[in-house]
Amino acid sequence: MATTDLTLDTFPSAVGSDGITLVDFWAAWCGPCRSFAPVFEQASEQHPDITFGKVDTEAEQQLAAQFQITSIPTLMVFRDGILVYAQPGALGAPQLEQLVQGARDLDMEEVRAQLAAQQTQ
Repeated sequence: MATTDLTLDTFPSAVGSDGITLVDFWAAWCGPCRSFAPVFEQASEQHPDITFGKVDTEAEQQLAAQFQITSIPTLMVFRDGILVYAQPGALGAPQLEQLVQGARDLDMEEVRAQLAAQQTQ
């Protein structure tokens, strides 16, 4: 599966559904973004069961502001509608593969329990 361009309108349904969604916040003028793009694209081909989305921070400034993107590329991982990872910086293929495996291995019941505990504090 190839990457999908996400917009303010399509973002909520992309990240809010069950499963894993990786989101790359990028811009055309960003050198590290351009070097990370093929790595992200290749991972999308290797993991057709995962949604790989891209947000052009120039075209989608409101979305970038909503997520407080101050450095690009920034990669976010959502699992079952929950943000489980957010870090700026380009990753190499091995690091991205580790991140994908980590998202797959998450115990989402434990994640939900931790979130519930934080909300009661």
